[in-house]
Amino acid sequence: MANRLIALSMVFFLLSSVMAAPASAQAATDPRQPSVDNPHMHFWGTSDLSSCWTHFDSNDSTGSSEEGYGARTYGSGQVEISLSCRSQDNFKDNMYLNPNGTIRIEIGVYIFSDDCDPEQDSNCKELTLTLRRGNLAVATQTFPSVSVDGDNEQVVWEIPVDNNMTVWNKSQEEPTLEVEFSKPGYNGLECFFADCTGEFRFYYSNNEDGMDVEANFPIINMSEAVDPDGEDGSGSGGSDDGALPGFGVLAGLAAMAMAVISPRRGSQTPRQ
Repeated sequence: MANRLIALSMVFFLLSSVMAAPASAQAATDPRQPSVDNPHMHFWGTSDLSSCWTHFDSNDSTGSSEEGYGARTYGSGQVEISLSCRSQDNFKDNMYLNPNGTIRIEIGVYIFSDDCDPEQDSNCKELTLTLRRGNLAVATQTFPSVSVDGDNEQVVWEIPVDNNMTVWNKSQEEPTLEVEFSKPGYNGLECFFADCTGEFRFYYSNNEDGMDVEANFPIINMSEAVDPDGEDGSGSGGSDDGALPGFGVLAGLAAMAMAVISPRRGSQTPRQ
């Protein structure tokens, strides 16, 4: 009798754990963290472009420029910028991307400078974006058509996911967007009568100028992720999508407990 009571208690505990797991996972959702339902990374920073950071909460602009952008001005010489927008928080879980998906990055810039010939000016660099997974550069793209005449420019960069982008490990491989540009300041004759101060402006996600500023990642659940060897993202080689980790073990223990409860008639001594 005592063994049966212990077994019944074990079964109740195991079933309670399984039932509570989904609710606990939902309660732990953090709006600053990436997820299937929260795939948009937002950009924030200071008014002088001394700092730029990202996270996944569109409503949290704490510390970011109230003007909705950061800017640097250049009285003379080269209009030059090298900006890194890093994740403000470490990921709490790995981020898995659809291997057939596309990362879409949208930023807004305003540039006033002169133009140049890259072949004749070694300091000349078109607007260049680089996406890093941790310290690894996984994609780079230049945008030579971006205006340098003092116009707001919407830049859209679509990056097909490859093998270097399917898994972003927590605490060490968060995404970083690097922004680079270098061209000489404008020195036309009209500068004797008008202000020709060079400027580079980078818009943030809270801007009021109509610029879209975010990165959209094609995030999938771990159970849907596939590694290069064809196994699922959990590393177990299983094929049950959406299964809870350890569920098979719990089921096995529950079966053992039920075996203890069942009457073992075959081992009983027949009555005389």
